[in-house]
Amino acid sequence: MPEGLISSLLLNGTNAGQHLTHEQAGNWQPQDGLLWLHFDYKHTKTRNWLKNICKLPPLETEALLVQDTRPRIVRAGNGLLLALRGINLNPGADPEDMVSIRLYIDQQRIISTCSRQLLAVKELQQAISDGSGPQSSGDFLLSLCDKLTDRKIDFIDQLEDKLADMEELLVSGEGRELRVDVAELRRQTVVLRRYLAPQREAYIKLLNDSASLFDDSQKRRFGEISDTLIRGIEDLDSIRERATVAQEELQNRQTEALNQRLYFLALISAIFLPLGFLTGLLGVNIAGIPGADSHWAFAAFCGFLLLLVGFQLWLFYRFRWL
Repeated sequence: MPEGLISSLLLNGTNAGQHLTHEQAGNWQPQDGLLWLHFDYKHTKTRNWLKNICKLPPLETEALLVQDTRPRIVRAGNGLLLALRGINLNPGADPEDMVSIRLYIDQQRIISTCSRQLLAVKELQQAISDGSGPQSSGDFLLSLCDKLTDRKIDFIDQLEDKLADMEELLVSGEGRELRVDVAELRRQTVVLRRYLAPQREAYIKLLNDSASLFDDSQKRRFGEISDTLIRGIEDLDSIRERATVAQEELQNRQTEALNQRLYFLALISAIFLPLGFLTGLLGVNIAGIPGADSHWAFAAFCGFLLLLVGFQLWLFYRFRWL
């Protein structure tokens, strides 16, 4: 990766699909075709590329290099500045730990920066190399947003399927150990929605600010992408509410189980309380204890205790305490 440049591709022209070398990318001219430069924004020399070779103004340069960003769109001269988020499908990563991509797009070139691999970008690079990728700035932006949105919807569908399995276990009474899983699912939905909501707003603004990039057909296609994202956010809200209900049901069942155990212990205590009182009373070591000189007194006392227990159980059943 020379000097922070991950890839450089021509989208149209006589050399469409060609990967440019470091020198070719530095000497590119608009008549060569639509150029896409993709950088690692954490590389120390990326700033020099953007400022001195790409000749971007300071505002655009800083926007492409900023560490923390949220989905947004800003008009910048004849182009657009965008910050978008995609599902993190890198090995060992949490999908909801979304990967950010920053873009500057105009009619002549596309400049993007990213620090982690984004599968949508990789697929676009492969499609362009194969000659089946987008050939204009508008088509590129449509393809990128479409791929980012599709993967978000796929992940939301996976969350919905996972929640459906949890709900089925709850209904069958086998979901006593799901508390941690449900809490993790709720956390994922909260984190995911944190980025999807501003990305929806960015899509809506993009429809209004992209007159120079999109024609009417492309605007209709992008409207469909935006609607898909909105439906995904609605599904995400539904998942979060269902997960809340499932978590409350788990808590209710745990509370009910605890109350049943405490109730059982209370009944046992109620049974043994009079027995303990009587045995304690007759166990005092003083003269005058009834039956102290009789050989059948102990058996009679045990029989009386059994009758007392039976009477207590009858009372509990009568009052429906059992």
